[in-house]
Amino acid sequence: MPDTPPTEVHNIPLVHRLIATAGFVGYIPWASGTFGSLVGMGIAFLPGVASPGPLILLILFFLFLGVRSSKIVAEAVGHQLTKSATIAKEAFQKGEHDVPDPSIVVIDEVVGMWIALMFIPLNPVSAAIAFVAFRFFDIVKPPPARQVERIPKGWGIMLDDVVAGIYANLSTHAALFLIALITGNPESYG
Repeated sequence: MPDTPPTEVHNIPLVHRLIATAGFVGYIPWASGTFGSLVGMGIAFLPGVASPGPLILLILFFLFLGVRSSKIVAEAVGHQLTKSATIAKEAFQKGEHDVPDPSIVVIDEVVGMWIALMFIPLNPVSAAIAFVAFRFFDIVKPPPARQVERIPKGWGIMLDDVVAGIYANLSTHAALFLIALITGNPESYG
């Protein structure tokens, strides 16, 4: 198993490589999904982006664009994984993985992270909680994330991260609510 994802992807149109790899971040050879999630979080911190309207539009736009681009990249490179992705799949996602989901594709993590941050009061603490929760659910893939991952043609690549983002969002809301209650300041939540 190689340490890095494939670099010979000259047969993939540049626009699809750019989208699927979140501006080539997916080529980072270790924990590319984590770096893709950080890209999503960083974009959310840009002025005006975390407002519900713009964030919903970004999620929808890149969800559908990501389906198309991840399908094209996955068909070209197959199920090639970095060592960290291989370790995570062996530890938390036992069994066969029929649908290719190469490590270089990280647009799904960007979109999933945006979902994790939806309707969350954006600050460093809430973003850190959402980030950790999203990475946990993306790696562990509790139902139905594991089941939707099997959907072909790029949909499974994107939708398992949508599910992880929803779980992370709900967990982040719960954590922030508990923090507000524990600190005696429930008005600070949201």
